[in-house]
Amino acid sequence: MHRLLRTALRATGAAVLATVTAAATALVGAAPAHAAPAGLPGMDVSSYQGNVNWSTAWANGARFAYVKATEGTYYTNAYFAQQYNGSYNVGMIRGAYHFARPDTTTGATQANYFVDHGGGWSRDGRTLPGALDIEYNPYGATCYGLSQASMRSWIASFVNQYYARTGRWATIYTTTDWWSTCTGNTSQFAANNPLWIARYSSSVGTLPAGWGTYSFWQWSSSGTFPGDQNVWNGTLDRLRVLACNGTC
Repeated sequence: MHRLLRTALRATGAAVLATVTAAATALVGAAPAHAAPAGLPGMDVSSYQGNVNWSTAWANGARFAYVKATEGTYYTNAYFAQQYNGSYNVGMIRGAYHFARPDTTTGATQANYFVDHGGGWSRDGRTLPGALDIEYNPYGATCYGLSQASMRSWIASFVNQYYARTGRWATIYTTTDWWSTCTGNTSQFAANNPLWIARYSSSVGTLPAGWGTYSFWQWSSSGTFPGDQNVWNGTLDRLRVLACNGTC
């Protein structure tokens, strides 16, 4: 996926970028020219987008946004306040996401870092549960040097600590290929954690085990809105239910 390529641009060496580009093209696919899938339109952004014109995005139909807050325990998005607060101020339902680095520190440690740097949740009806972006490694081995069992434990450590800190189960962003390769296609998170699937195609394809449907679908890296193009699999009212964890 193309957020991976943006992360790779921060890494040194053309070889790293070439490897990541090939992996992203093969496993997710280049951004196709196809119509937006059914669902409520939204977007996700990172520092790569800089200061976003949120009024224009809203006028063009975006109703939600996920904003990168953190990566590992060493990086925060310098544009986070403009993006996170700006999306909220124009009326969007917004959430924050964390790019996982399972090769650096524990899941619980990174969950704490995420919550402490913008990834929390409030019952205001406009804030989504934080998202764990767990995917291809732009810095080295695809599965970050972890076995499938160790990766499952790392993810559990993150989502359990996030729940302990916020009372919400984190959304999990991934691709079916990465999930199958690096977790053994576990179904253990499907009961609690909403799925944000990345697939740049005209159909969402096979989902990771346990999830009968997706909550969010990142379907293209470019389009009407700044950043990646997404849809929520439902209506605005149902998205508010997710934001509120019921009614609020």
